[in-house]
Amino acid sequence: MHFKTTKCNRFCLVASVTNQEVFNHPEAQASFEALFRSFDPEVQLQYFKSFRRVRISFSDALAAAEARLRLHKTDFNGKEMRLYFAQSVHIGSPRLEPPKPDKQFLISPPASPPVGWEQSQDATPVINYDLLCAISKLGPGEKYELHTATPTTPSVVVHVCEDEHDDSSAQDDSDHDDKPRPARPKIIQTRRPDYMPGIKQ
Repeated sequence: MHFKTTKCNRFCLVASVTNQEVFNHPEAQASFEALFRSFDPEVQLQYFKSFRRVRISFSDALAAAEARLRLHKTDFNGKEMRLYFAQSVHIGSPRLEPPKPDKQFLISPPASPPVGWEQSQDATPVINYDLLCAISKLGPGEKYELHTATPTTPSVVVHVCEDEHDDSSAQDDSDHDDKPRPARPKIIQTRRPDYMPGIKQ
C-alpha cells in the first residue's frame, strides 16, 4: 500500500500573484524580484503564468521565513500578494516495486512454482493377479463371480464368451488360413419414422 506524505520546503516560497503585469512586463518583473532580493541576493524565481504562481527559491531558510513574514498579504501594484511555503508531495516508493510473489504461480505459464512445491510421482498401477489367474482358467460357458451380491448392491459376474463353432468342427490354424472366413452379419440401422406434418411436437 502506498501512503501520501506532504513535506514543507523551508527554502522555497510560492507567491500567488493576481497582477498579470508580473508575467508580461519586464519592468514589473524587475520590481517584483527586487522585493525578494533584499532578503537574499541569490534568490531564484520561476514564473508559472497559467497558474498565476511564482516559485521563489532561497539559499537560506531564515531569509525565506523573514520574506514570508513581511511580504505576506501585502500590496503589489494595487493587487494583494500572498506567500506560502512550498510543499513536496511524496506518494509511495520512488522506485517501481515488483509484485508480491505469493500468487505468481497462478499466472499462465507460471514464472516459477510456489515455495515448497514438489513434483508428485506417478502411482504404480494396481494389477489384480488373482483375477487374471482365475479368468485364464475359465473355459467356454463358465463364469466367475467378482463381487458377491448384498441387500443393497448387485453381484458382478464375468461370463466367458462361447465359440460360435462346435468343438467337433474346430480345426487347426492351418485349415483356417486356407478357407475364407465367414462374413460378418450386417448391422441393420433403425429406420427413421415418416414425417407427419399434422402432428405437432
